Amino acid sequence: MQTRAELCHVDTLRCVVRVEAWVEEHLIGSSLGEAATAEEAEDRAMARLRSRWPGEDAGSSTPAAPVDKRSIVRSSENISAESQLKPDLQVAEEAPTQPKATSEAKPTSEQSTIPSESPTLPSETPTDPEDWSEELTAIDLEIKRIGWTREQEQSYLTRAFGHGRRHKLTRYADLVGYLRQLRLMQAGETPDQAPVPIRRGDLIQQGDQMLNMLKWSSEEARGFLQKQMNASSRQQLSDEQLLEFNMLLEEKMIK
Repeated sequence: MQTRAELCHVDTLRCVVRVEAWVEEHLIGSSLGEAATAEEAEDRAMARLRSRWPGEDAGSSTPAAPVDKRSIVRSSENISAESQLKPDLQVAEEAPTQPKATSEAKPTSEQSTIPSESPTLPSETPTDPEDWSEELTAIDLEIKRIGWTREQEQSYLTRAFGHGRRHKLTRYADLVGYLRQLRLMQAGETPDQAPVPIRRGDLIQQGDQMLNMLKWSSEEARGFLQKQMNASSRQQLSDEQLLEFNMLLEEKMIK
């Protein structure tokens, strides 16, 4: 069994690291760890992961590479095709309508809410603002404060979102996440070392994997979400709350 480590989130208070277990290029499981430093978070994630296979010789595992802020890997790049939800756990969300002035890309669909078996559930699709000009102006100001050139911003966007153009941020949540992360940066911080924002889509996919492994029914999953987060849908959670919910699922998996 080989292990791979990724830095999912970092701020002034905590680091969150995801460790994946691979066997012959197949992803067989993953675990999250949270701590004040990336190294401690990686150790916790490794301990959680190994606790799921108590008979596995820890020495046979390839140690995960040290987590380095300069080489953050987006977790969605390592999602296995085998991690798709079963029909009874499938979650659904439609991406919000994008404003014409700020996006050239066509809207996409993404999975995000734990469904109920009731066919009369109200729509939980969020309503995004039509005008993003305020956020875009704020991003311009933050870029100037940090001292980045256009090329440096493009380099950071490529690391964080997989493309180097701001107008390709077609989801409002990604734009807001980008702005929030810029506000946390210090002036002079370099784009290759600056932490990347939480990717909501990545968190949803990680949660989907764990729900699939837990083999919960829709009612069980919804009940757990309601009890732990006081919400009926993951769409109602902020990115930070969604990360917390995933870590609660992790704890359930190792019990």
